Amino acid sequence: MFFDIGPLELVAIVVLAVLIFGPDKLPKVIQDVMGVIRKIREFSDSAKEDIRSELGPDFKDFEFEDLKPKNFVRKHVLEKDEYGLKELAEIRNGFDLKQEMAEVTDAVHSRESAPATGSSNGSGLSLSKESPAASGRPDLVKKPAATEPDERPPFDADAT
Repeated sequence: MFFDIGPLELVAIVVLAVLIFGPDKLPKVIQDVMGVIRKIREFSDSAKEDIRSELGPDFKDFEFEDLKPKNFVRKHVLEKDEYGLKELAEIRNGFDLKQEMAEVTDAVHSRESAPATGSSNGSGLSLSKESPAASGRPDLVKKPAATEPDERPPFDADAT
């Protein structure tokens, strides 16, 4: 409805108003509240007109809603589009992260189920399960062999 007040909440407010003010005083209270709201609106409208007149003729079409950052950017940046931001938004909307992640996941799972042979893209990356010694690279996926409980792990002076 208005101010995020639902119908049940509105009924509860009306019942409370009837209980607090009574049915005979309630119309007078409603008139007083409406009068206060009218006075506040008149005051804010006159303040807006005073500000517009003080700013001068350059700001005759000035709207106070434009002071909100979201509206300011929409009006001054996106409508003029001097920087090509609409094309950037189209590119961003054309990029589907979920689809890209699904393709990467499929590529990883297909590597495990059907190994590729060799590097076809020339980047040096290979999805094959050839031995690390044959490719000249260390095997980072393979876990090292477990050591016996009494045996100490090998010490590498360069690593410490």
